Amino acid sequence: MNEQRKIETEEVAAPAKPAKARVSDAESPGETLARKRDYLDGFLSQAPRAEAPAPVEPGGDLYEEVIEALKDIYDPEIPVNIYDLGLIYDVEIGADHHVKIKMTLTTPHCPVAESMPGEVELRVGAVPGVGDAEVELVWDPPWDPQKMTDEAKLELGML
Repeated sequence: MNEQRKIETEEVAAPAKPAKARVSDAESPGETLARKRDYLDGFLSQAPRAEAPAPVEPGGDLYEEVIEALKDIYDPEIPVNIYDLGLIYDVEIGADHHVKIKMTLTTPHCPVAESMPGEVELRVGAVPGVGDAEVELVWDPPWDPQKMTDEAKLELGML
């Protein structure tokens, strides 16, 4: 009872990112994967890679699937998807299939300013083949109606 308690503190620069849930397509229900006995021998006999693989270029299958996922997200106030509205400024896919997206909103006072980037991150992260998704919300350059595609302008009666 007379023991003193000691409080320990730890300083960290930033919290660790939590692991994201992924659906494994390696196993089917009821099927187990057997580990090969010589798996380590094959791994150790491989020569190290000389260079990292190049980032995924626009126009590739994964890039197109990410764009299709973005086209499935609609602005709640405007009946047009965020890609055709011109809210997506840049989609970059790294060699490790890490997707970085720069996007904006129609206005900083948009009611979905807190939830839209999270929804984009979840939808893009769910695309098969994507390792991780990161969304950066930017305000420069500001969005204007000229950034919309012709399809979006037609849908809104601006053409």
